[in-house]
Amino acid sequence: MSSLRRLGLGGVVILTITLVGATPALATEEGIALNGRAEFTKGGTTIKVPPQARCDVNGAVTATAAKVSKTGVIFGGGTSTCKTTVVDPETETTKTESVSTGKDFELSALVSLKGPRIIIKNYKVNCTGTQAGTNAGFTYSGATGLPTLPSPLPANYVAPLKKSGTSTVLAEATFNEQNLPGDGSIALNMIHIRFKPDSGIDGEVIIGRTACSPTP
Repeated sequence: MSSLRRLGLGGVVILTITLVGATPALATEEGIALNGRAEFTKGGTTIKVPPQARCDVNGAVTATAAKVSKTGVIFGGGTSTCKTTVVDPETETTKTESVSTGKDFELSALVSLKGPRIIIKNYKVNCTGTQAGTNAGFTYSGATGLPTLPSPLPANYVAPLKKSGTSTVLAEATFNEQNLPGDGSIALNMIHIRFKPDSGIDGEVIIGRTACSPTP
C-alpha cells in the first residue's frame, strides 16, 4: 500500500509505502540509507560520485557527507542514521529505522543539451523494519526542473526529461523506484535518472536510496 501527498505547486512531495511480511530476505539489506550516488560519461569524461552518507544497521550506523561538486552534478551534503532498537527484551524482538536526509542537489548535465536543470533543495528517504513487515517512504521540497507527478504515484513511475521545445528524450527519471522480493522487504530509490542515447551521455544518477527487511 502506498500514498502520495503533494502540497502546492513545486512544493513538498511525500510518499509512504507499507508492506506486510514475516521472513527477512537475504537479497535485501536489513537496513541501509544514503543520500545518493552518480556515475556517467559525457564528452569522453567520466563523472563519479560514490554513495553519499551511507549508513547500515550492520556497519556504520551514522554517516555524514559534505558537499560534492562535480561537472554536471552536485550533492549538497547530508546525514544518515541506521539504528536497531530492542522493542521486547524477553523475546529479543527488534525494529530497524534507516533515514537519510540530503540537501541542495543539482543536476546540470543536460543544460548544454537544452534539457532541464534539476534542483532539489531538501529531501529525505526512510525505511522501517519490524516483525510485521516494512514501511518506506520519501519526501522532497524546493524542486525545479522535474515533471508534475500523478497522485497517487505508482511504483516505478517513469517520466521523460526532454530537450526544450522538442520530443527528444535526453533522460528518463524513475520516481518511487521499488524492488520488492515478495517477502515484505523493500529497496526504494526516490528518483533514478538514466541518460538516453540522444543525450550522448551514458550512465545514471540516484537521488535518495533506502532499503530494509522485516526483523526476525
